[in-house]
Amino acid sequence: MSYVTPAHLDRLALGPRLRLTAEALFTYARVRWVMRDDDAERAVARLRPTKRTHPREPAVVDRFLAAWRLAYAAGRVLSLLPTDSRCLFRSLTVMCMLDRRGIEQTVVIAVRPQPFSAHAWVEVEGKAVLPDGDPGYERLLEL
Repeated sequence: MSYVTPAHLDRLALGPRLRLTAEALFTYARVRWVMRDDDAERAVARLRPTKRTHPREPAVVDRFLAAWRLAYAAGRVLSLLPTDSRCLFRSLTVMCMLDRRGIEQTVVIAVRPQPFSAHAWVEVEGKAVLPDGDPGYERLLEL
């Protein structure tokens, strides 16, 4: 699956943009706290709600595009932080934000054997909303 970039993004008004920025920052802080023991599977279990709730927002026709826009916005916010916002933390933050909106997703953790490297991303409807691994990556976990 490849990372898709829409031709344009609608700009949000200042109020919604500030709320989305605050949500991304608070969610990232929660992810960092939960991931303090470095166990991704346990972190996902703690971060995902045990009971799925219905989204507060109206039904989204194109869930992938909505998820991509949210991931793009969260990525922009997190890239400005002077802290570690590597792919796993970014993926878990986006996962939580999508969960709040009732958009089902999968966190993928993959490795590349030579030279060794690991990568994580989020998929919605089987397509990456965060940059996925190059062809040399092999899926290790889907959460």
